[in-house]
Amino acid sequence: MKKLLQFAFALTVAGSTFAAQPLLSPAELQAQAKAPQVRIIDIREPKAYAEAHIPGAVSAPYGQWRGPASNPGELPALPQLTQLVQSLGLTPDSHAVVVSSGADTTDFGSAARVYWTLKVLGVQQLSVLNGGMQAWAGAKLPQDKVVPQIAASRFTPTLDTRYIASREDVVDKVQSGKALLVDARPAAFFAGETKHAAAKQAGTLKGAVHVEHSRWFAPGSTAMMSVPEVQKVAASTPLGQQPSVDTVAFCNTGHWAATHWFAQSELLGQKNVKLYAGSMVDWTLDAANLPMDNVPGRLQQLKSLFR
Repeated sequence: MKKLLQFAFALTVAGSTFAAQPLLSPAELQAQAKAPQVRIIDIREPKAYAEAHIPGAVSAPYGQWRGPASNPGELPALPQLTQLVQSLGLTPDSHAVVVSSGADTTDFGSAARVYWTLKVLGVQQLSVLNGGMQAWAGAKLPQDKVVPQIAASRFTPTLDTRYIASREDVVDKVQSGKALLVDARPAAFFAGETKHAAAKQAGTLKGAVHVEHSRWFAPGSTAMMSVPEVQKVAASTPLGQQPSVDTVAFCNTGHWAATHWFAQSELLGQKNVKLYAGSMVDWTLDAANLPMDNVPGRLQQLKSLFR
């Protein structure tokens, strides 16, 4: 009896100290998939999920985690997100593993954005399947078409603002000049040569630096680099030169920037990194004409209309 109690105690301690790895390889996920606390969340389109998915995975398409067409990066309202996480059977003790298609480096941003959203909602044990379904299929691991029946939870999340940069927060940081504002978009967006369809103006935040989201991936790979490789990349950019400075990652709609947040916060362990979810679309919707750099001149704007 004593040995049984000791074994039960050991399991309790192990469970209380469990810390999910931010990135899981296909083999690592397969080894953990049947654990009762694991919930695999497939964020691909319903058609792709219906054709084949990881056994036990539930479907929660990426669009459900996004804002309206006028401001797609905006965090959905808390009641909407509450209903979503409850329908997935999630609780604060769940180990949620986010699975995207793995089609390209941009696709990783969708997984990172859902991971960020779940962390904001209070789910602490989180992982991303590195390389997505493409990596899973490449490893020749099982897939099926069975839709699991999930009992809804009663989880009532609150927003953890430690990871959120609101428009007002960013205004303060732009004005103070004391934060590192990191533009994760491709160079043409940063330079003001093009813009998102929902943005009212091309350009970037005043004082921002440019570190493209694709820097965290080896050439030709859709899987994020290992932690040592990520550390080397960060050291070669303004991110590594100012690791203790408050940092805000942004892009057009908080998608590419979620990859930056993930790399810095979850892989590098930096506690001072926030995501500006609405990003440049949200920034340019403000009627106050907030300060920006690299805004194209009138002639350049006219030329862009005829491209």
